[in-house]
Amino acid sequence: MHTTLNSSRICRVIMAVATAFAPMANGTAFAQVGAAQAAGVLVDANGVLRTKAVADPGLSQERRKAAVATLPGDLQKRVPLRKVALSRLEAALATHAADGRGIPDSIEKLAGLTRVHYVFVYPAEGDTPGEIVIAGPAEPWMTDAAGRVVGVETGSPTVLLEDLATAIRAFAPGQPQDRLVGCSIDPTKEGLAAMQDFLRKTGRLNPQGGADQIVAGMKEALGPQTVSVQGVPAATHFAQVMVEADYRMKLIGIGLEQPPVKMPTWIDLASAGAVAANALQRWYFVPDYECVKIAEDDLAIELVGQGVKLCGADEVVRADGTRLSATRADKPSKTFTEAFTRDYTKIAAKSPVYAQLRTMIDLVVAAAYLQEHDGYGKAAWAAETLRDEKAYPIERLTPPAQAETAIHAVWRNNRLLTPIGGGVTAHPRMALEAPNLIMDEKGEVAAARTAAKDLPAEGWYWD
Repeated sequence: MHTTLNSSRICRVIMAVATAFAPMANGTAFAQVGAAQAAGVLVDANGVLRTKAVADPGLSQERRKAAVATLPGDLQKRVPLRKVALSRLEAALATHAADGRGIPDSIEKLAGLTRVHYVFVYPAEGDTPGEIVIAGPAEPWMTDAAGRVVGVETGSPTVLLEDLATAIRAFAPGQPQDRLVGCSIDPTKEGLAAMQDFLRKTGRLNPQGGADQIVAGMKEALGPQTVSVQGVPAATHFAQVMVEADYRMKLIGIGLEQPPVKMPTWIDLASAGAVAANALQRWYFVPDYECVKIAEDDLAIELVGQGVKLCGADEVVRADGTRLSATRADKPSKTFTEAFTRDYTKIAAKSPVYAQLRTMIDLVVAAAYLQEHDGYGKAAWAAETLRDEKAYPIERLTPPAQAETAIHAVWRNNRLLTPIGGGVTAHPRMALEAPNLIMDEKGEVAAARTAAKDLPAEGWYWD
């Protein structure tokens, strides 16, 4: 039987990009600011988020071979489906933590998984212990120059134990809840008001004064943007992936980072006459709502589809910095979001942070499934070590608190276009609602669970 849930939301990545236009005389286009491709972001000791550019991705053939050589023999090959038994994995983790040994890389990297395609629940029966198994493609891994752990063959980001633990803590054993998981990067109301005032004054300036002066004035008026994280600790890798995806997608939309594939961006399409002077664009990701195929007995799911869509909404900013819903849709924004959605798989293949974001969505949906259908209880697994920060610390990074304001100023038809912008919001339970569930009519998910049922006598992963 399938349970109908009350929630009506799932993971939404909200990206707010404020756009302002000031009429200027004799305007000419000038080069975009900071257009170099960024490889990632860094958070300094003060919690300020900045972009980080890396020229060499660090995936040379020599480095690949050296990385593979350090791994156990059974982890040196790429496989289409590797299974990981979570209670056994946790037992191995607890053993290493108890005797003071460092946690093996194979545990931290989940034996090289690059996606979670399946979640199988095997209930405890008599003397037979229960088990929860996650399964997906896997390959040897390495750390690239940007600091990401990626597969040596495909470059796909490796699924990390700390991210799985974060998702389980968010949707732990117990009463199902519609927990919000996400982040946002927001200008302050005072900053938006100051920016509006600056833009009104800029409209009377001579454009020959230079782009640098205008951009510097806007940055000073707006000030740093506030970063907030909800549902998961801000000091986790999980949180920083969400923040980076938010920040860098904004940069692509406003033209400060080259898109990883050929596609139209908002700044490419926007025209001065078509956008109000106080317009603010909001872009947000939603997962593919029909992303869960579930077995008839509720003991297995398959995560299907590309995982993520990009949507848009429009707002306006009043003179006092208040944000309201706009009455007119923005066509360039719609074209940009549709293009990003259409090419998401290609984008994720080229820019790993979006593949990581997809993995974060997969993990919280999987954990929400286990909580909603009592997978933890059926398998008699409470995930006690993974849920214990003292036993397994995951809050190890500097929490992002502020983001440098990113501004791109271009002249178009004697008007100045100056977008600014950021956020991520997740309600994973929506993927489990009856209208969004995909029924396993051919029994393929159930068959995959049956095929993986014969756990080996020892070990926590197998192919």
